[in-house]
Amino acid sequence: MYNKHIFTLIFLTLGFQVVFAQEEEEKDLGTETVTVTKAYTPTVSDAFKIKSVPNMNDSIVLQKKPITYSIFSVPVASTFTPNKGTASKVERLPPPVLYNSYASLGVGLYGNVLGEFYTSRTLNRDENFDIGFNHLSSRGGIDGVELSDTFYDTKLDASYAKRDRDLDWGAAIGLQHQLYNWYGIEPGVFSETILNSIDERQNYYMGEVSGHINVEDAYFKNADLKYRRFFDAVSSGENRAIFNSGFEFPVNEEILSAKVKLDYVGGTFENASLNSTTNDNGISYGNLQVGVNPSLKMLRDDLSLNLGVNLVYGMDLENSESNFYIYPAVTASYRLLDETVIAYGGVTGELKQNSYYDFVEGNSFVSPTLNIAPTDSQYNAYLGFKGQLLPNLSYNVKGSYSAENNRPLYTLNPRNDFRSDDKGYYYGNSFDVFYDDIKTLGIFGELNVDVNRNFTAGVNAEVYDYSTETGNSAWNLPNLKASLFMDYQIGEQWYAGANLFYVGERDDFSSTALENIPSGDFPAALITLDGYFDANAHIGYRYTDQWSFFIKGANLSNNAYQRWANFQVQGIQILGGATYKFDF
Repeated sequence: MYNKHIFTLIFLTLGFQVVFAQEEEEKDLGTETVTVTKAYTPTVSDAFKIKSVPNMNDSIVLQKKPITYSIFSVPVASTFTPNKGTASKVERLPPPVLYNSYASLGVGLYGNVLGEFYTSRTLNRDENFDIGFNHLSSRGGIDGVELSDTFYDTKLDASYAKRDRDLDWGAAIGLQHQLYNWYGIEPGVFSETILNSIDERQNYYMGEVSGHINVEDAYFKNADLKYRRFFDAVSSGENRAIFNSGFEFPVNEEILSAKVKLDYVGGTFENASLNSTTNDNGISYGNLQVGVNPSLKMLRDDLSLNLGVNLVYGMDLENSESNFYIYPAVTASYRLLDETVIAYGGVTGELKQNSYYDFVEGNSFVSPTLNIAPTDSQYNAYLGFKGQLLPNLSYNVKGSYSAENNRPLYTLNPRNDFRSDDKGYYYGNSFDVFYDDIKTLGIFGELNVDVNRNFTAGVNAEVYDYSTETGNSAWNLPNLKASLFMDYQIGEQWYAGANLFYVGERDDFSSTALENIPSGDFPAALITLDGYFDANAHIGYRYTDQWSFFIKGANLSNNAYQRWANFQVQGIQILGGATYKFDF
């Protein structure tokens, strides 16, 4: 017990001393200096590597027994002989035989004759020479027609083209002869003596030469020049020269382009207008146009925009008058829904050059007594949508509104019993040109379907509403036009097609010339021409690669309609013939 208290006392005494010593050391530890006399250079010694096969000191070592292998071969007879593989052959279609020439001839009712010839000669790798010939004629024979109604239209074209690395150029020449008759007189009005004295035949002759050049990778892009001489059997003659040129300049991502145009037309008519009861003076005309059309074309992902203006300086050389015209030239298209809906629109205008040749192409029964003047097409604003409704069905819908000053309209010439011209076109059986200011509202719609590679069809319709400055009808302009076409490839040898069209009512007027009375006061009667439907079709058979045969039908509904007042068309027309292809 006593010893136990002594040990406890000694333990407590030592504990207090340690505590006091720690408290004193925490108060001031002091500083010491360590001097390094040699840098530390550690070394790595080789490690002891255990042997992969240790020595065995065991007194008992087992010996491996050697093993030997033997193969017992037995021959086996085999009669299998594999066939050698052969590659399967793919049947290749023979390439189509191409010929550089063809000739076609057909004959039919009314003594109609159709003849065509075409050849394309490759002079070398870069040069071509083409010749084309077309002929269509008829001996006439329309029921109820009292004068000859034959016609004749023949045209010959030849062209040369050469292609180089950065440009291509060429030249062409064309000749044409047309024969028509002013047969559209009212039946039962004139006596047999007067009918026998009428010379109703008219001949038109045309010759033209042209040349063009197109350049790539240059500011100057293209140029073309055309000269045409046109004259008839009544000593009327016309000269026409047209020059066009184009330039392009890149501006960042846009293209700045400029088109330059010079257009001259001039000619004479030996005879005065049929609104005059005398034939003292002929008609002379000359019009020159100089135009510049700068535009900026911008292309974006889905937008195509063309901002331009058409500047034209027009001169009436015969009357020493001139005017300066400014027309809009803005067009745009925007892809709304990929290929399904594409919106397009624009506002354009031009000073349209009219000519005797163009009027004859529009109406072959005009008289050689026309007043030729340009048309001031102030603007033509349009907006439309087009695209693909289905992969094989496309559509196009467009609305337009235009304003034109001095637009030419065909009107029936007055019957003029005071004239005795060489040709008989003054019996109310020819057409004049009447100029009027017209505003036109139009709607156009079209559908095209490709059922398959062998069958295509389409339908379109146009509706117009006219407003004239004079308050008259828009003479000989229909308010409705519609057409339907189909083409069908029946197998490898047969093919067929059809074209149906309808033209609505047109208005015209007949009048009689009187002495000492203005033409506006001539006694006149309104004529309303009925709308007409015409059906055309053809079918053909390819007998060989070179020979094929065809049958064509026109006016299959046998509708005795009048395209122009008093000018009835031929009835049902059937024409058959053959085409031969060859190398020449």
